[in-house]
Amino acid sequence: MNAITRNELAQLDAPTVTFSINGQDVSGKATETIFQVAKREGVEIPHLCYMEGMDPDGNCRACVVEINGERVLSPSCCRYPTNGMKVTTNSERAVASQKMVLELLLSDMPEADYTLDNEVDQWARKLEVGKPRFAPREHVKADLSHPAMAVNLDACIQCTRCVRACRDEQVNDVIGMAFRGSAEKIVFDMDDPMGASTCVACGECVQACPTGALMPARNVGLVEPDKKVDSVCPYCGVGCQLTYNIKDNKILYVEGRDGPANQKRLCVKGRYGFDYAHHPHRLTKPLIRRADAPKRGDFVMDPNNVMEVFREATWEEALDLAGGKLKQIRDQYGKKALAGFGSAKGSNEEAYLFQKLVRTGFGSNNVDHCTRLCHASSVAALLEGIGSGAVSNPVMDVMKSEVVIVIGANPVVNHPVAATWIKNATKAGTKLIVMDPRRSDIARNAHRYLQFKPDTDVAMLNAIMHVIVKEGLVNKEFVESRTIGYEELEKNIEAYSPEKMAPVCGIDADTLRYVARLYATSKASMILWGMGVSQHVHGTDNARCLIALSLMTGQIGRPGTGLHPLRGQNNVQGASDAGLIPMMYPDYQHVSDPKVRATFEKAWGVQPGTLDDKPGLTVVEVMHAIKEGKIRGMYVQGENPAMSDPDAGHAREAMASLDHLVVQDIFLTETAYLADVILPAGAFPEKTGTFTNTDRIVQMGRQAINPPGDAKQDLWIIQEIGKRLGLDWDYKHVSEVFDEMRHTMPSIAGITWDRLEREDAVTYPCVKEGDPGDPVVFVDDFPRESGRARFVPADIIPANERPDTEYPMVLITGRQLEHWHTGSMTRRASVLDALEPDPVALIHPLDLAEMGGKPGEVITIESRRGKVTLYARADDGSPRGAIFVPFAYYEAAINKLTNPALDPVGKIPEFKYCAIRVTVGGEAPVQSSYGGGQALERVIAEAAAV
Repeated sequence: MNAITRNELAQLDAPTVTFSINGQDVSGKATETIFQVAKREGVEIPHLCYMEGMDPDGNCRACVVEINGERVLSPSCCRYPTNGMKVTTNSERAVASQKMVLELLLSDMPEADYTLDNEVDQWARKLEVGKPRFAPREHVKADLSHPAMAVNLDACIQCTRCVRACRDEQVNDVIGMAFRGSAEKIVFDMDDPMGASTCVACGECVQACPTGALMPARNVGLVEPDKKVDSVCPYCGVGCQLTYNIKDNKILYVEGRDGPANQKRLCVKGRYGFDYAHHPHRLTKPLIRRADAPKRGDFVMDPNNVMEVFREATWEEALDLAGGKLKQIRDQYGKKALAGFGSAKGSNEEAYLFQKLVRTGFGSNNVDHCTRLCHASSVAALLEGIGSGAVSNPVMDVMKSEVVIVIGANPVVNHPVAATWIKNATKAGTKLIVMDPRRSDIARNAHRYLQFKPDTDVAMLNAIMHVIVKEGLVNKEFVESRTIGYEELEKNIEAYSPEKMAPVCGIDADTLRYVARLYATSKASMILWGMGVSQHVHGTDNARCLIALSLMTGQIGRPGTGLHPLRGQNNVQGASDAGLIPMMYPDYQHVSDPKVRATFEKAWGVQPGTLDDKPGLTVVEVMHAIKEGKIRGMYVQGENPAMSDPDAGHAREAMASLDHLVVQDIFLTETAYLADVILPAGAFPEKTGTFTNTDRIVQMGRQAINPPGDAKQDLWIIQEIGKRLGLDWDYKHVSEVFDEMRHTMPSIAGITWDRLEREDAVTYPCVKEGDPGDPVVFVDDFPRESGRARFVPADIIPANERPDTEYPMVLITGRQLEHWHTGSMTRRASVLDALEPDPVALIHPLDLAEMGGKPGEVITIESRRGKVTLYARADDGSPRGAIFVPFAYYEAAINKLTNPALDPVGKIPEFKYCAIRVTVGGEAPVQSSYGGGQALERVIAEAAAV
């Protein structure tokens, strides 16, 4: 269900007017334009500058209509009706003007491939304009400098749809109009080539352009697709809906769809990151490690010796070896000698079936996935304090907030479409407070930016709560009626005055007081946070403070309020909901509860007392258990712990020492290179299933293309492994798995497969069939036993590893706009790789200068666990003394350096803080085998030919 914005609320309150169009009486809201009412009534009016969802400009004049009693024609797209108004859209005068506008524009349109069947042509045909009588304008040279988009300004009619898409929708402010008269034109920044501008390649301008002046590069937009398939984006947790345009089993291009989270918007990854599915690196045959292969212990992923390490196998042989050896280890060493890592990239059904396989086939709860590395501490704090690990309000609720806090998150990079709604809200008057040690792009839209010192979240947030208590801003009625534990919290924050905490966190006391008052006194305040909050040894405490801040002010349970941890991967919410975590069954039902176990034993058809009653090991704990000899076999589906785990060298050594490792993936990842058996899986566009976004919206993803070669869909592979472990499974269709899920998960019990097929998206909780779903939860109570939320105090706990004289700087890791997770997909997407081909470290220019370095030079970063070399990029948003590095680059695998120290509650590693030293120089990073790795491409192609 879509959130209702302030503008939509205004529409609901607007009075109704009655007027006539072409002699027919019609009614509409006073806030609707003549054009909008006419369209709803089925009256067609030519239009070019108008586009649904954008503010009307009225500059093309193709939509002019005649209004009785008025001297001049009026543009219907920006004229509002009044009672009794008489409008004629098809009068001789109006049509003559419409045709003249189209003829003039048509004369300027070049007869080129990129202008075929443009909107000017379409309207000219409908109005029978014919060949224009006017001379064409001078040809303008095409700008082909951008890898994703082509600029053909000789086809531009200056409708400004691209300007409004960039400025008003995405709020990137790259495209504008410059010069005057006949020299007027569209420009990028200060009239730069598009490829040299600050364009972030969201493609919104291309989607908006009506003529071909802006279009996909390499003329791909000119190819007529065989079919269009509606699906969802495979990347971040925003869950944008999109449409694949397919020809000959190839994705040509992607368009944004009007989904509840994106309303046709996409980012660079969603729009241009699709061709990884067709990359020659795709695994197309099962592979088995050769008996005479080099030893796994020394991790050297050499693209030139792939076929010396692995040999091709039939599915029967590979599955028998993979499942048979896992079964042998279970029977010989016990049920807890096995572990499984599922994937947040996969569907809900895959996650559910994978955790069911581990629990019933392996016989333990040793199952986890990447939530352990991103929001485990947030979920732990939410379950403890609220009773639910899900978000309280959708992202789009920021449009109804008066104050929004974004802390420890960089949504412009990690959740770009969600960032557009935040930027839209600020333009509408919402006050944005950004809190982060790194000054990200969203800070330019902020009412206040608090650049606190890294590792001081608790000090800052406790100081803000101190002000709220001392100044009587606590919502006493809410606290007394709906919470417990407030007295303990109030006592704890007594020592955290802004004056005492200012030197600790680096934010002056007056600013802390101002933000506290602003948040507490607004009619609706909302908090969104990211992994800058969660990826610390005190990540759970950070989240506890945010929860307490929301509860003490009553800023939860209403539209525009609440708590929203932004989910990183496309289905990390759904995978967690489906039980892909070691201490919870589906729907966060704890494994230690005998009633819960009995319910699942009955649902899964296993004997009473079969299911393990002890929580399993988490991702990092599994690696330690392997080194201790407790875990001897693993099944990894779609995860890449050799890149994503902290202290990655330790993780690689651990997996290399396993008796048996099965990896199921679409590429030969760093983890797959360590495997005994590699099972080639289907990519995202090659499967059908459901996916749950960060807003708790369950959405339908549909198969658009077929897997290459002998690759199989994940659900089939998981089921075949289960059979070899003795499980009697026979799911004929993915819908059967979903139906089993909903009967074991009360939160989605009311969502049927048929409904998803029809509606594409349903928000949970949806308990009964036909329920609309609840976008805002915790309205009346909280899902804890008492119905009340719980305050949990937090004190300052320093990072596990602090800078010193030997390692004087701080390393912060994360993602970048163009690449995602460990890069296995995005670095094999041609546009994304072209935009960001090399590993970089973002460092403050003054720090770089002090080291004697320059932007673009090689630097070496070293921690107590390893070192990498990569290229320096000057970034004045980075705090002095800290360096930010994306973790997507194999040739500079930064997680070799990160600290595996864990939050004691969420068991999440401290990715956001470890001590390093940085020197200028070192060997340049070896060209990756991803984007430009021709050697691996050739070897895999040759292997496929064999």
